[in-house]
Amino acid sequence: MGRRDRRRSIRGAWRGGLTSDTRLRRIDLLALADLPDGTMQMAFVDGIDQVIVIHTGGTVRAFQGICTHEYFELDKGFLTGGGSPGPDGRPVGTITCALHLSRFDLADGEALDPPAELPLMAYPVIIEDGRVLIEVPEGPLPVNE
Repeated sequence: MGRRDRRRSIRGAWRGGLTSDTRLRRIDLLALADLPDGTMQMAFVDGIDQVIVIHTGGTVRAFQGICTHEYFELDKGFLTGGGSPGPDGRPVGTITCALHLSRFDLADGEALDPPAELPLMAYPVIIEDGRVLIEVPEGPLPVNE
């Protein structure tokens, strides 16, 4: 199974598997004003799960906050250029884990460089009343590990 196929099977566990009966919850992560363009900030869900919120090119994205290769907080890493093209045709950028230098595409969380093979779980972001929220199914926060 290739990297892209593996990503679909893991993410499909909640993204593709949503039904009309699936209960979603919105989780308030932080104020948009506290996240200038070109920066990232770690937020916590239920006081346990870490979500990295990244603001680049005017777009806010949220991913699981821990590297999929080995437990390490991604806010200790760094943002770089490259990655897949965004809507304007320019690369959206990457985030690099500082522990083993695994790099992930900000377009979709795809692992670009080893040792990480699994993508970061991406969460749908909603900006509401100046706050950054994610919308996920009830229950534990889905992550790839």
